[in-house]
Amino acid sequence: MDNSQKKRNRARKSRVFRIRKKLEGTAEKPRLSVSKTNSHIYAQLIDDEKSLTLAGVGTQSKSNKDTSFNKKSKEAARHIGKQIAELAKAKNVHSVIFDRGRCKFHGVIAELANSAREAGLQF
Repeated sequence: MDNSQKKRNRARKSRVFRIRKKLEGTAEKPRLSVSKTNSHIYAQLIDDEKSLTLAGVGTQSKSNKDTSFNKKSKEAARHIGKQIAELAKAKNVHSVIFDRGRCKFHGVIAELANSAREAGLQF
């Protein structure tokens, strides 16, 4: 691997550790972890005390596999934000801690967060 690529990956990992050491989800207020790849978006509700994933949804989940929301786009991010908010309400969760991971808060990450807020999640 190229030296610049190793340096970039090290910076990404340190950014994740810097963010995650400040965030910890509980059963009452879980962590909403958002991640993205080049072609997909994922969101999970995580209880860090029990190391348990309460709910998760993404562009590759069964509900989105055969729809127009199966690739990374702002429309898909809005849809996933609404879905994760509905799953949170079903689990009786109204407030979360937002974890953007290594990604900047813009583009599809911001769209997902805004649609989750509009659907009723507080963070």
